[in-house]
Order: sequence, then C-alpha cells, then structure tokens
Amino acid sequence: MHRLLPDPGRCAVLGVLNVTPDSFSDGGRYLDRDEAVAHGVRMSRQGADLIDVGGESTRPGSDRVPAEVELDRVVPVIRELVAEGVPVSIDTTRSVVAEAAVAAGATVINDVSGGLADDRMAKVVADADVPWVLMHWRGHSREMNSLAEYSDVVTDVRTELAARVDAALAAGVAASALVLDPGLGFAKTAEHNWQLLGRLDELSSLGLPILIGASRKRFLGAVLADDDGKPRPAAGREVAGAVISALSAQAGAWGVRVHDVVNSLDAVRVAAAWKGGNDR
Repeated sequence: MHRLLPDPGRCAVLGVLNVTPDSFSDGGRYLDRDEAVAHGVRMSRQGADLIDVGGESTRPGSDRVPAEVELDRVVPVIRELVAEGVPVSIDTTRSVVAEAAVAAGATVINDVSGGLADDRMAKVVADADVPWVLMHWRGHSREMNSLAEYSDVVTDVRTELAARVDAALAAGVAASALVLDPGLGFAKTAEHNWQLLGRLDELSSLGLPILIGASRKRFLGAVLADDDGKPRPAAGREVAGAVISALSAQAGAWGVRVHDVVNSLDAVRVAAAWKGGNDR
C-alpha cells in the first residue's frame, strides 16, 4: 500500500466535503469557504482519515463547470485545511485541478472517471507519486444513466476496472498507488449497485484496495421507501449508510466515502472488533 494512503488498522473513513451549489445531498451548504473549512476540520476531528474535497457535482444529470470555477472552489479550501493539519484528497476528473490540489497539499487524487476524462491525469499522478482512486465510469453525469447496460454488471465492472489499472501501470503509476471504486450510482441502477456490493469479493480479487461510496445515494432511499413507495430523503439515510460501511468493512473494503463520519466510524470500528474476535 502506498505510503500516503491512510492505513488506520480498520476500514478507512473518508469524509465528503462538497464545495458546490448543486451536489445531490448537501449542495450549497459548504460553498462558502469558511463554512467548508470548518466542516472539513470538524469531520477530521471526528475521526475521518481523509477529507475528500470536490468542486464539481457528479450527481446524475448535472452539467460540468469550467475548470477555473472548480479550481477557485477547491484550492483555497484545501490550502486552509492542510494548514490546520487535516489530510485531504481531491475529488476531480481534471488533471489541472488535481495538479493544483496536490501543490496545495492534497495527498490523494480521487478520480471518478478512472482517468478516462483526462488523458493527462495519469502523468500528473505518476509525477506527483500520490495514490489514485480509479472509479468505474462510462460517461459524464449528463449522459451516464443511459449507459447502465451490462451483460453481468460485476464481471463487466471488474473487466473495465482492470483495463484502467493496466492503463495506469503503462503510464508509470505504481501499483501500490491504486485504489478501485466500483462507482455505485454511476451508470448503475439500484439492482446493479446491490449486485456489486453483494459480490465485492470479485472486485477485491484484482488485488487492489477497494473504496465504497454509497453514502446517501438514491438506491438507499429506494430500499427505505415508505408504504406509499416514496423514497426516504437523503437526510434520513444515515443509518443505512453506516450499515453499508460496516458490511463493506466486513467484506474487506479498504475504505468508505461518507457524509456522516461519526456513525460510519462507529460502524467500521465494530466491524474490525467483530473480525478481530473471529480471528482469535
């Protein structure tokens, strides 16, 4: 495992910090720089192993923002968080943003496109020698729902992630720097998401750390729907998210990316204790 990748002796917990006006669950809440920094510091003090800062929404149907806007949103926040001693990852598909974020002190690049959106990203990662999260991706948010067609979603996602790994290695990125994310909700239906979670071992067989990002997503709202079939709102999905964190940890995931740090940290600690008891 890469020296800059958190290894807390349990499943790592990444706290989500969306510096955007339109993210699906907290859009606009932390667009103000001071509020964003305060929230990032708060999550770190709650025990988050990384604060994952993003300046462009990737919710289904969202439009892209100019690189200059994304840079203006994230770089000052990262710089201030790092000054406070907070470990930071950058959530971006753009190499120019990733490069600036690393220069500001970010130590991990979380790329939801797995390197497909920007051919230069692999060089930036290799030159910076930082960990790189490769998420399974088939297209930008505006079009991704139309791309959710698979012969077998787990087999297809595994094959496509393996191809991204091969491309990263060919570009000079160290194998120890790579983390894989199945991309729940990205060109995936609810059924696809549950299949990926239920067969996580097939993705783990690629031999790389796995990151799971299920927090507050729509498929959790659907499974928690009321008697009339109305999905549970995002703000009411915290317990379900913590359960996903515990089960992901139990299944061997390296990390979980969450909005609610406290409950997921409790969940992964319990999973670690459970596993430790079983090992003994």
